[in-house]
Amino acid sequence: MPSQNFTQISLRLDTDRFGPFLFQVGIEADSIEFALQRVEDAHERFVATPLSQVATQLEREVVVGSVFGTNTIEGGTLTEAETATILALDPAQVLEVEQRRAVNIKAAYDLSLKLAVTPGWSLNTDFILDLHRLITQDIPHPDNRPALLRNDPKDRITHVGDEALGGRYKPPQYGKDIRRLLEALIQWHGELEAAGAPALIRAPLVHLYYEQIHPFWDGNGRVGRVIEATLLQAAGYRYAPFALARYYLSNIDAYFTLFNTCRKAAAKGQSSPNRPFVSFHLEGMRQTLNSLHDRVNRMIAMRLYESDIRRALDEKQINARQYTIVSQLLDKGQLSLDELRLSPWYTSLYLKLKDKTRRRDLLRLCELELAFLDTDNRLWPSFISPQNLKPRR
Repeated sequence: MPSQNFTQISLRLDTDRFGPFLFQVGIEADSIEFALQRVEDAHERFVATPLSQVATQLEREVVVGSVFGTNTIEGGTLTEAETATILALDPAQVLEVEQRRAVNIKAAYDLSLKLAVTPGWSLNTDFILDLHRLITQDIPHPDNRPALLRNDPKDRITHVGDEALGGRYKPPQYGKDIRRLLEALIQWHGELEAAGAPALIRAPLVHLYYEQIHPFWDGNGRVGRVIEATLLQAAGYRYAPFALARYYLSNIDAYFTLFNTCRKAAAKGQSSPNRPFVSFHLEGMRQTLNSLHDRVNRMIAMRLYESDIRRALDEKQINARQYTIVSQLLDKGQLSLDELRLSPWYTSLYLKLKDKTRRRDLLRLCELELAFLDTDNRLWPSFISPQNLKPRR
């Protein structure tokens, strides 16, 4: 486990107009030791799976789910299926604003993934500005000013949050203060990294303080989550850093509330003020890694099943009709017999055949254990074994 020395590293900045701002770890290392170990254990299990076999498919799914998640958090209206379709388009075909939002997030991810594996890369201001430029480009909105740090005029006050989720917060308003704070955050993170602070602690802390600085008029949430993911990617965590956006979306009230919880605890001088957000992040990483581990195992099982049914057809253990049925099962996961009988593709298979042939085909699939029938008359592929199996007759 990491040394506790890094927990004492802090940086206080006296701004011109906002007053003092303190960057602090705000946790006791031993208080999250167990949570850290659980994440590392989950990570070890995940990377031990044969990822290379399904890497392309997994990465595509993670990117789509993450873009959907982080976009929805900020009010995006695209469904996950629509997001997948849009990300597969040629950029020249993207015309609508909602589509552009998704494509922009993907562009920021691409930059993040590239830099995270670049030797010697470290968090810097240009990277943050580039992320914001990519995320906000070509989106018509009065507050979308790509790569321009916020500098509120006297007649405008920026607030963050709402009363229902922990209260409203007035971040720094003056552009010079914002730039200095952003540079101080990067400096402080560098000191933590040099002291051996784990990325699992550094990343959420940078996320937390970045959102408190709130350096842009719009796009801060999206940029903050990509920064967090990049720090984790650079430390060797794959897939999970971006997939974490789904966890934040699923726990959106807690996610927003914890920014205020930690800020208020620090303002009151409470001990370990940042522990709630770091603990929340660690639990998210653990759940995300476990979910990815399960997904990889299922993807591999599906590929093996696909190979098994192809071989069964080639060796004439099953006929073309049966192969079509199990191929549909592979695609859909399960089919009720009622649904099966009403399906046009299934009806066409037996258009000139008797019911006895239909029953014999299904029974043969079950005998070969290529399919299972449960007591609710649902047919399952063999890589998913239901608990309530119906005895074969």
